Amino acid sequence: MFTVKQLSKIAGVTPRTLHHYDGIGLLKPTRVGDNGYRYYGEESLLRLQQILFYRELDMPLDEIRKIMGRRDFDALSALETHKESLIRQMEKTKRLLITVGNTINHLKGKKIMSEKELFKGFSDEEQEQYAQEAEQLYDPETVRESNRKWKAYSAAKKEAIMAEGKAVYVDMIAVMPKGANSSEAQAVVERWHKHMQYFWTPNLDQLRELAKGYNDDARFKANFDKLHPKLAGFILEAVAAYVEAKKK
Repeated sequence: MFTVKQLSKIAGVTPRTLHHYDGIGLLKPTRVGDNGYRYYGEESLLRLQQILFYRELDMPLDEIRKIMGRRDFDALSALETHKESLIRQMEKTKRLLITVGNTINHLKGKKIMSEKELFKGFSDEEQEQYAQEAEQLYDPETVRESNRKWKAYSAAKKEAIMAEGKAVYVDMIAVMPKGANSSEAQAVVERWHKHMQYFWTPNLDQLRELAKGYNDDARFKANFDKLHPKLAGFILEAVAAYVEAKKK
């Protein structure tokens, strides 16, 4: 049996957290002593482990309580599901670690990365999800036309387009010290604007929203962070200045 203090050290949670879980009926102690102390046995430890697994998935406590409170809840099946999820996450993390390492070498001049390598770590399923989300943000037909346009390019043309895009972002990093409003940065934004037209022709407001998405969407920002941790924010600032200047 473990006391609250002992269990908090083992599990890496605060005693207040354990008291809260008890208070909301999520994790009851195995028994309560005559002195009022809570004592937790193996069953409670396994239940706490399960709770913490769900918390790692950012699941609200109320939802965890509902799931674990069901009569058909099976701890073993839940653990197997968690294991599969962790394996998928681990494999993705491995891919991203390799990509980050290659990017570091690329920026140090030790390795020249292809555009495909630069954005490695995102699955076809994720790319399809991005397209579906884009259809919700923009005109669906515009998004589908963009996809058709891209698929119509030859392999050599696609490679050339991606290489051009890579050069734009590398050059954007180079002008960052000069500031987003500098003529150098604005010239790179102009190139980026023209580059986008290989895919679609966004108006100025859409162009700014696209840059905002690069910075606000964690998935896209993670890709830009591989190149430079401040690149996504710099692009947003530079594009905003570009749009304002064009509207005057």
